[in-house]
Amino acid sequence: MADENVIEQTRTVLKKHNLRITAQRHIILAYLASHPTHPTVEMIKTGLNRKLPNLGSATIYNTLNTLVEHGIVIELQNGDGSTHYDYFEHHHYHAICDNCGKITDIAFKDYPKLENELQKQAESLSGYAISSDEIAVHGLCPECQIKLNFHR
Repeated sequence: MADENVIEQTRTVLKKHNLRITAQRHIILAYLASHPTHPTVEMIKTGLNRKLPNLGSATIYNTLNTLVEHGIVIELQNGDGSTHYDYFEHHHYHAICDNCGKITDIAFKDYPKLENELQKQAESLSGYAISSDEIAVHGLCPECQIKLNFHR
């Protein structure tokens, strides 16, 4: 399970977003924060089964929806159409393999500055008041490039 730093960090995040700290919210968010594998609901349920054996899929979905609404977690779709979840306290973008569905976090020092500039441009060009964004690039992961004998 999550270490004490993650447990305290997730507690702080829930408070910052004025969310009541329920056991379900806290344990699901701590799981996401300590598992950067972009899990599905089933993966979360399996991962938390020993600690909370009665935690149902509906509770996980409802909790994730609340966390998504508050911008703490984002939903990602991979190539097979399944929904994956990512703790999004530190913004980054994603590379998604179109062959195997692997999702990889991409973060770099200037990303927040670039993200802010993209949002400003989007607002200017569209007239929208941008509240959030999600950037993903698609292609073939290194492993699938080898399997498929892909050459650039």
